[in-house]
Amino acid sequence: MLPPGRDLKVSPGNIQSIMPSGVLLPIFPENGELFACMIKRSATMKIHAGQVGFPGGKQDQNDTNAKDTALRETSEEIGLTHCEIEILGELTPLYVSVSNFMIYPFVAWIDKRPMLSLNRHEVEKMLFFPLISYLRHPEVKYKSLHTVSGKFKVPGISFEGEFIWGATAMILMEFLDILKKRKFIRG
Repeated sequence: MLPPGRDLKVSPGNIQSIMPSGVLLPIFPENGELFACMIKRSATMKIHAGQVGFPGGKQDQNDTNAKDTALRETSEEIGLTHCEIEILGELTPLYVSVSNFMIYPFVAWIDKRPMLSLNRHEVEKMLFFPLISYLRHPEVKYKSLHTVSGKFKVPGISFEGEFIWGATAMILMEFLDILKKRKFIRG
């Protein structure tokens, strides 16, 4: 799912300026399916405008660590509080060279479909991605996109009229691989 021309390694000149961020991959069960909560970022956002992602953002000075950032940002963006979730674990940190973010993704369990309150300045809409269904019928597509680095044909997943690509797709695929290896999903 790595877009062409992108590198996951931090160049020595960027080490001091890396911006840590935390994102949350909230999951919940419903009718025999397991869903991941995803957001479509508002078109007015400065970074990653209009893109599908997970709730989260840049660590600020009041956050103790990336997990605190993910929890704070999730509460601010979609109204899901730490009292409603259980952190299951952390996925592999991911460096995004175009924005110089080091993303720390966390997986969180929610007992049922959450009642959400979207911050319309940051979130255009919610997506509930069906993890089990996707694992039974995986399909990677390629789409030409205009990015800050130019026009590229990138791999991703089409879902409900949106295209999941880049860091979001990489995080999602890592979690899907974990589910598959743990034989959580049976075909």
